[in-house]
Amino acid sequence: MRATVLLWLAGSSVIFLAAATATRHYVGNNNIVWLLLSLSLYVVGNLVMVRIMREGGLGLAVSISAIAQLLLVNLVAFALYGERLTAMQMSGLVLGIASMTLLMWPQGGST
Repeated sequence: MRATVLLWLAGSSVIFLAAATATRHYVGNNNIVWLLLSLSLYVVGNLVMVRIMREGGLGLAVSISAIAQLLLVNLVAFALYGERLTAMQMSGLVLGIASMTLLMWPQGGST
């Protein structure tokens, strides 16, 4: 996976993380501004994902993005909102990290 694709992927993850955080604020206070911000961020994030899919392929781009978002959103939920995971849920996160590592593992040929 090329460095430019990884940079775009990091950017989209930050955008999706901001969108999820805005959604959480909307759930907490029911202010429509947070919902509109969240929806706008999700649209921008998906537009960035289109570029990533063009350069990196659909399967790999969406898989890595989903796992990265899973990890980052759980960090925010833990750090900012005090949410906790069960042992089974924590095991799922560990498996997600393992799967992302295997997906991004360098291949012998050109990909």
